This record gives sequence, structure tokens and C-alpha cells, in this order.
Amino acid sequence: MKLPGSLLKSTVVAGLGGLLFGFDTAVISGTTQGLTQEYHLTPHLLGVTVASALAGTVIGAMFAGVPGDRLGRRDSLRWMAVFYVVSALGSALAWNWDALLVARFIGGLGIGGSSVLAPMYIAEIAPAQWRGRLVGFFQFSVVGGILIAYLSNYLVGLASLGLVEWRWKFAVAAFPAAIFLAMLFTIPRTPRWLVKKGRVDEARAVLKLTGDPHYERDLQEIVESFATAENGGRSERLFTWKYRMPIFLAISIGMFNQLEGINAILYYLNDIFAKAGFSEMSGNLQAVAVGATNLIFTIIAMSLIDKIGRKTLLLIGAVGNALCLAGISAIFALQSHQDLLLWLLIVYIACFAFAQGAVIWVYIGEIFPTQVRAKGQSLGSFSHWIMNFAISLVFPVMAARSGAWPFMFFTAVTVLQFFVVLFVYPETKGVTLEEMQHKLGITP
Repeated sequence: MKLPGSLLKSTVVAGLGGLLFGFDTAVISGTTQGLTQEYHLTPHLLGVTVASALAGTVIGAMFAGVPGDRLGRRDSLRWMAVFYVVSALGSALAWNWDALLVARFIGGLGIGGSSVLAPMYIAEIAPAQWRGRLVGFFQFSVVGGILIAYLSNYLVGLASLGLVEWRWKFAVAAFPAAIFLAMLFTIPRTPRWLVKKGRVDEARAVLKLTGDPHYERDLQEIVESFATAENGGRSERLFTWKYRMPIFLAISIGMFNQLEGINAILYYLNDIFAKAGFSEMSGNLQAVAVGATNLIFTIIAMSLIDKIGRKTLLLIGAVGNALCLAGISAIFALQSHQDLLLWLLIVYIACFAFAQGAVIWVYIGEIFPTQVRAKGQSLGSFSHWIMNFAISLVFPVMAARSGAWPFMFFTAVTVLQFFVVLFVYPETKGVTLEEMQHKLGITP
């Protein structure tokens, strides 16, 4: 079955939110040394600088469901695009440290909101047989943005711009952010949100536009799902007993995703290489290799996620990540075999991209019924980002004391994740969003 052009376009445009998410996430790694020199930052203040964006991300993720329900997924993404533009220009032009923190906080609002709204938009507009790969495209866009950030940092570094180098690294994001904002005016709303608002004819038109061959049957299924739900399908409270299973799944997958240490590595990659004895330029180039690995294995995961399933990918990734993290811990504990660090990080990134990275946004978007999906997506994203904030804030302080201890902690949590996924997580591949609530024991 050929992917309809309108569905592809809508997915790509929403995916631009993921590209900016990834870029803004990773670009900081190439600026930490310049910022430390510019503002005389201690390890603690460097952690505050990095975490300032994550504070905005936590808030953006927590509250994105509110405009997502009221304004719609698409229209809310437009506000996220505005935040990206303001943050890129504000960070580049920051006149002092406080101004930089504010600009990064605004960017964090965009990242957090995008992490909720973009996967939800794609999940609601995609047919079940395409959903895993299309929502997975969001993660592909995220890792593509990470690679672009690392490559951009490397190329800007070659220009030898001196003290203003870090400003140019931040400024690059303004261009794709402006494109994202413009393109959001060319895609439709999601049919499920339209049905939720009683706009059934518009929902039918969108299903036809996106090439759904059974649009009348699928429309009826969506309408019936709302009709049988409490309150006639209107938004309802998330924290009720019947939603206990999806709530647990969303919180746990968000926490585990970060407690494996992925963003501590991505944010402080250059510092990790520096601690192992590599030069700044060498660290920038090796970061590009890590970013390329991330992208390649995300593509592989996207091709398999609807075939072998989400749960299997999570289990495979947990095994590989635990072994790599244990090896990295040993390198820093023993202060030897530093030549293996790059390879262990590359294998770690490959395992993460193949599994946890590709699965998280797909999985959270699948496990909640439509009437609470925006709130559930916000909850899972909030869990992800609050852990990200905490780890990013304390990682430079912990690493300054002992390079091994953080990675030993990440190893232990990854082992725990393997067993939780093995014994608790259900498989979601090939199941429609309306059937999922029955599989999870959610009754009206």
C-alpha cells in the first residue's frame, strides 16, 4: 500500500517539531566550554544553564495537553514553533547569563510541547497499519535534529569565530524554526480531535484526504468510541482507577528512557570526551559519529517497529545498553582503555536508538483513549522531562567527583527496566487506538 501524499506531508511537517526538538536538545553540547568561559561557570552553574531549557520543557510537557484539547494538536504546534524561533534568536543575542537562561527556558517550552503534540498529531492522523512507522518518524526527526546539531557545531567550530562561536551555534536553529511555523499552516487537523469537537463532516474529509480506504468504517468506529465513553466522549479526568495501567506505562517508560542516561550523554558528550582526554575539535567530530549512528539505527528501528513490535525492541535495547554502560563505568573507574570509549558510546547510542528512542513516543501515543490522550501524552512526556531535568542538573557535579558513578547508576536502572518491560508491558503493534483500551482493560 502506497503512503498517501497528504498523509506523508502532514507527518513530515509535524516531524519538523521533532527535528527542532533534537537540535535544541543537542546543540548545547558544543557550547558548554564557550559558555563556561564567557560566564565563568562552575560545574553547578553549568548544570543550571543546561537544565534551564529543561525547566521549560517540563512545564511545556505538563500543560501542552490543555491547548492540545482546546485549540487542537495542529494549532497548538504553531505556538511551539514561535517558541523555537524566539529561543534561537534570544540565545544567540543574549546580553548576559540571565537573558540566556530565559531564552533557553522559552525553547524548553517548545521542546516539551512538541514532545506531546507532534507524536499525538501523527498517531491520530495515521491508520493503524502505518502508525508505528509514522509516529516513529517523529523520533527519526529528533535524532536527525541531533545529528544536524552536532554537525553544525563542528562546522561552526571550523570557522574559528572565537568568543562568539557559541552564539552562532544557537542561532542556526532560527531558520528551520521559521520553516516549521510556515508549514503548519498547510496541514489539516486530526480527525479524532474533530470528532471530539462534533465536527464529523470535517473529520470525514480529513480521513479521505489522508487516503484512508475505509474512511466511513473508521469514522464510525471513532464516533462510537466517543459515544460509549463517559461524558459523551468529552475530555475527562485522567487520574482515575480505570486508567491505572496506561498511567503506569506512560510514567515508567518516560522515566526509564532518561534514567538510562541518554540525554546526560547527549548534552555533555563533548565534556565526556574531554574527561577521557580528547581535544575539543576531536570531541566535536566524534559527536558527529555518535549522531550519525543514532540516525542510522533509528531508521532501522522504524522499518521493524510494526513487524517485531515495541516490547521486543525495548528488551533488545535494554540488554545492549546495560552492557555498554557497564563498560563505560569500568573505563572511568579504572582510568584505562579510553580508546574504547567512543566505540562503547556508539554501540550504546545504536542500542538506544533501535529500541527506547524509537519506541517511547509511539508507545505513549497508543496506550490512552482519545478522550484523555492529550493528558496522558502530557503525563508521559512530563515523566520523561522531569527525569531529564534532574539528571542534567546533577550530572556535571557528579561526574566532576567521579566519572564512573553516574554510569554505574544508569547501568542498574537499565537492568531494572528489562525486567519491568518483560513482565508488565503489553505489546501494542497492529492494534487500533480504539481497540487498545479494551486490551488494557479500560471500560467506559
